[in-house]
Amino acid sequence: MAVSANKLELLQIADAVAREKSIDRGIVIAAMEDAIAKAARARYGSETDVHAEIDAKKGELRLSRHMLVVDHVENSANQISLADAQRANPGAQVGDTIADTLPPLEYGRIAAQSAKQVIVQKVREAERDRQYQEFKDRIGDIVNGVVKRVEYGSVIVDLGRGEAIIRRDEMLPREVFRNGDRVRAYIFDVRRETRGPQIFLSRTHPQFMAKLFAQEVPEIYDGIVEIKAVARDPGSRAKIGVISRDSSVDPVGACVGMRGSRVQAVVNELQGEKIDIIPWSPDIATFVVNALAPAEVAKVVIDEDRERIEVVVPDTNNQLSLAIGRRGQNVRLASQLTGWDIDILTEQEESERRQADFENSTRVFMEALNVDEVVGQLLASEGFTSVEELALVDVKELAGIEGFDEETANELQSRAKEYLEQLETELENKRKELGVEDAMKKVPGVTSKMLVKFGENDIKTVEDLAGCATDDLVGWTERKEGSEPTKHPGILDANEISREDAEAMIMQARVIAGWITEAELAKQSEAAEATEDQTA
Repeated sequence: MAVSANKLELLQIADAVAREKSIDRGIVIAAMEDAIAKAARARYGSETDVHAEIDAKKGELRLSRHMLVVDHVENSANQISLADAQRANPGAQVGDTIADTLPPLEYGRIAAQSAKQVIVQKVREAERDRQYQEFKDRIGDIVNGVVKRVEYGSVIVDLGRGEAIIRRDEMLPREVFRNGDRVRAYIFDVRRETRGPQIFLSRTHPQFMAKLFAQEVPEIYDGIVEIKAVARDPGSRAKIGVISRDSSVDPVGACVGMRGSRVQAVVNELQGEKIDIIPWSPDIATFVVNALAPAEVAKVVIDEDRERIEVVVPDTNNQLSLAIGRRGQNVRLASQLTGWDIDILTEQEESERRQADFENSTRVFMEALNVDEVVGQLLASEGFTSVEELALVDVKELAGIEGFDEETANELQSRAKEYLEQLETELENKRKELGVEDAMKKVPGVTSKMLVKFGENDIKTVEDLAGCATDDLVGWTERKEGSEPTKHPGILDANEISREDAEAMIMQARVIAGWITEAELAKQSEAAEATEDQTA
């Protein structure tokens, strides 16, 4: 059976497919040209370089065979001698391509089927590319769709112009969807994969809540009120930090709405998730106090170097339980919201700890400096916590302590330096006994005390350190649903080094070991900073 199509039919088919698949008409016509050329090669030979052209306005089809002009013909299917080429075109030169017009063909069933497969494949690829290009620019948007099917707990959502997936861990607890249900979700990732673009949706992402508020609160949409931070325990409780750019607009009141109508709309969408709306403050102490509401806070102590904040609550009215929350939820969300680690103590616990620290510092000074208890207490009461501080402080500051003179200050500082030198010698000898190589001292940030701990944990070369993970050095916290977090200690003391410094130390070890170059490290740092900026 011969198959043919007139000029008008070709254009009508191209238009219909382009409309149905929402792709460019030119892509469909190009797919048709490729398909017709493939079918023609089946007639003229697979080595023949056949090209098909369809006039996008008139629908006229033209077939041509391209021949390469050469001195010596090795393959007559796609090559032509210079003499033969110049008979047809006197200006032809070696290396030119001559187009030879072919007569129209009647395509058999097999050729037509082959052409159809080519068109279907090309159109499918174009459709996938269109979906990827469309949705990759919509990451961060909320979309509405209809549940198409449920597979292994994950939900496949029909978005009209594509399919998306909500994985089980991206849905709210106890949330069940059935075929035909309407669903709202947040696009958090779009990936180009061999089976087509994969669009990943989430209902647990913190920004899903932020976008829902932007839809419900006109002040957020207009930029008058800004959401600075969001922390969620999906399906249970959330905290959101807001600030107003207009002093006449209350950011918390704007988000709550008349009789709570605005926040209630978000709560209903999130299956009853309780939401605390908190005024954001650039002062971290104020923000932490606000974030821990409804608990009262008596005092805060900030450690900016480690981004850790100590919160003291009153002993009365069960304030400690309020601040911590059920299963630590309140303090955990406050920590996520502020980005700081939060330690909570009662006034009594803080007083006992301060007394213990005072006694410990006094004892350290008495033993290291060979002084009596009164001198040790004086130094501790002035805020000195280590012999290192004493060795580095200005002598005038020491001499200014009541009961001390310049001679006493010089003597104390001299003893402090002698003690540290002796300690350094002991640590150096210990390092050598443990077999830690000298090259380890060249890694920036590594101290003698760290070298001994590395040796005790079988980290003895720069390559050993380069192979460590940050968690190996500073430890990690394991959180299991329904139980308290479990802290796993690292090789180094948590007060000795921050996570960022530990990571930097490992990366420098990799540079020294030759695993990466300084340029590659700089690129990684720039990429990490760019990611942080986008997240912010």
